[in-house]
Amino acid sequence: MSCSSSSSSNPPCAACKFLRRKCLPGCIFCPYFPPEDPQKFSNVHKIFGASNVSKLLNEIEAHQREDAVNSLAYEAEARMKDPVYGCVGAISVLQRQVIRLQKELDATNADLMRYANANYGTNNYGLYNNNNNTTWNNNPNPQPDDDIH
Repeated sequence: MSCSSSSSSNPPCAACKFLRRKCLPGCIFCPYFPPEDPQKFSNVHKIFGASNVSKLLNEIEAHQREDAVNSLAYEAEARMKDPVYGCVGAISVLQRQVIRLQKELDATNADLMRYANANYGTNNYGLYNNNNNTTWNNNPNPQPDDDIH
């Protein structure tokens, strides 16, 4: 997509359309706020202001601008959902979820180890573990000397 909207065939970028101004060639917003996604600029503008975003984009190197805009858009969307904590609130929720799931995994692994230790050697199906050689015992009531085949 061309970022100069001086002709009538190309619509202005979302920023220029929102700000009701002509999208000129070299518009700092055009590569990052396409006309198909007006909500992205709307959120960024409401949280950070168009002037601040413009200053930021002009101060950083061109290869960093897309990442900066994506970060601003993510933070703006998070601030719209949670005005107090923004993306930090989402990160905190995810961190608590990871901690909870890690505890659950640890408990499940402990249960698995207890089960494996309790059933080492023989289980209810007559299956014996003999140093990586698993054999079947047809005797439903195995005796201690029956565990190696």
